[in-house]
Amino acid sequence: MKEIYLAGGCFWGMEHALGMLHGIIETETGYANGTTEKPTYQEVCSDTTGHRETVRVVYDPDKVRLSTILKAYFICIDPTQKDRQAGDIGTQYQTGIYTTDEESAETVRDYLKEERKKYPVFYTEYGPLKSFWPAEQYHQKYLMKNPGGYCHVSVGEFEAIRQLSETEENV
Repeated sequence: MKEIYLAGGCFWGMEHALGMLHGIIETETGYANGTTEKPTYQEVCSDTTGHRETVRVVYDPDKVRLSTILKAYFICIDPTQKDRQAGDIGTQYQTGIYTTDEESAETVRDYLKEERKKYPVFYTEYGPLKSFWPAEQYHQKYLMKNPGGYCHVSVGEFEAIRQLSETEENV
């Protein structure tokens, strides 16, 4: 199994969307790459910790390519926005991709090289994972427990990910 950490604005929708892909073993919401240990949601929302709302994605590379996960990620985010996604504003909503091994880092670098060409400005961070702290239990699988909950990921984007998962060539 491999893992990648994706900050895509509010983590509720990102976790739900990424969990729709075939080959995803586990998702977990949390806080990444900030300056404090074991932050709470309230601390992260204070704009003082540097943490990003992030989804830890554990996947089977024999069943899903990292490039497919990145494709799904970019369906859900707007990389031209800094410190926000849709109506969610604050440093915790900054988009970012954080890796834990060199093979994944190389794949992400190559993918981003092409993705950046599509936009006049590009704010999605990229780098190694420095820290990750799981979010409180009520944030885990939030949209499964609260189907009417707020989400910046649209119904159309969820549908696009479902279709991507069905049509993407098996590994």
